[in-house]
Amino acid sequence: MKNATIAIRNVSRNKRRSAMTILAITISTAAIIIFGGFIQAIVYGMQTEMAQGSGHLQVYKRGFFDYGSGNPSLYSIDRYEEVMKLIGEDPSIKDKITVIAPMVKMYGIAGNYAKDASKTFFGIGVVPSLTRKMAKWNDYGMKLYDTDHPSPMKDDNPGGAVIGEGLARMLFLCDELKIKGCPKGLPNGPSTGKPAEKPNRDFSFLPELSETDKSLKGHDGAATGETGPKLDLLAATASGAPNVVSIGVLKAINQGFKELDDNYVEMHLSTAQRLVYGRGSGRATGIIIQLAHTGDLPGVKSRLYELFSDHKLDLEVKDCYQLNPFNVQAISMFDSIFTFISVIMGVIVLFTIVNTMTMSVMERVNEIGTIRALGLRRAGVLRLFLMEGMALGVIGATFGTLLACLVGYAVNSFGLTWVPPGNSEPVYLIVLPFVNPLLIPVTLAAMVAVSALSALVPARRASRMAVVDALRHV
Repeated sequence: MKNATIAIRNVSRNKRRSAMTILAITISTAAIIIFGGFIQAIVYGMQTEMAQGSGHLQVYKRGFFDYGSGNPSLYSIDRYEEVMKLIGEDPSIKDKITVIAPMVKMYGIAGNYAKDASKTFFGIGVVPSLTRKMAKWNDYGMKLYDTDHPSPMKDDNPGGAVIGEGLARMLFLCDELKIKGCPKGLPNGPSTGKPAEKPNRDFSFLPELSETDKSLKGHDGAATGETGPKLDLLAATASGAPNVVSIGVLKAINQGFKELDDNYVEMHLSTAQRLVYGRGSGRATGIIIQLAHTGDLPGVKSRLYELFSDHKLDLEVKDCYQLNPFNVQAISMFDSIFTFISVIMGVIVLFTIVNTMTMSVMERVNEIGTIRALGLRRAGVLRLFLMEGMALGVIGATFGTLLACLVGYAVNSFGLTWVPPGNSEPVYLIVLPFVNPLLIPVTLAAMVAVSALSALVPARRASRMAVVDALRHV
């Protein structure tokens, strides 16, 4: 206790130099905590986005994830309702699950033959009400940005669909869907000197179309219940024959990534099933599972494999990290940046305290000689200067923590927004320094440790001074 009191008094002897040292520690500590809180907000935001969009887990027939994209009808889950019931009624995991939803994924060609345009697409069939329920997941209590672009799809409108803005632009639906930033007018095709042929208005000219497929359409060739401009979707059935359904585009929504935005079609589950499997098929390409808490993911995934093994089901489970490798890579990148910045801040503190303690030792050579002559051992001198360095670290780290909390509160209160990579809509710029229980304690301990380490070299120099030389130092 006496050494601590003496150390604090020595720190206050040269107020200007001590203040500058404490300021450097304060700013470094605040920078680490603020940036760490910002990264934590990004990580939680990504995890929230994954849980809302793709769920925590997805169940596929074994092999679909690697090979099923080219042949979804071959890698399908038969009687998926029974599988969903098996999962939802399992006593060990049913209370951990919030949503179980089927889906159908496929590839094909989308045609707007009113304007003689077509484009390959990636389609997904969903249950709109379950998709909206998934979008409400917010286990981390994030401050979510209220966008004005909810999906207009409804369970009772199987003919309605949502597409990416890029796909809408390529199919010349800018005016109908009121897409901003579209070029005015349609581009002219190459001139051949021959009169233009009248384009086919849909895929009905294909002789392979079955009566089952045609029965999906009403008297005007459009899927029942749809509104908005019409698109015809062409895909291959399980037998390899071409199949067609018509959809009404309710809205175009930017998907963030250009590659996805230029190809995306989201439709009703029943429409997707009819396109890929034909009418009356109880199959799906996958089952989405959203959990109440992300922390339950490993246990639920392990239990699902046990269930499938017990019931001899040839199914596999992919978690949200396997389904979203970009997010995992982005989180790893931010962790590396945080480590790099923390090291830089630590180096700044180290050299600042080394300079401060070296100057203090040089100014107090006679004092060191006096206390050594009075009987204080070398270890006592070493301990005294280490305590001074630690005192600087404790004071600076404490002020830095308070500053980080004030800055974080101010940033969270201003309502600032930004658009992260892969997002089409803005999100709130927030800092979460208290979410990770280790961020502040570890930062405080690290700063005090760096301060003590920085004072070690000057302290050893002071403790090894010869008493006679120190006393006669001028």
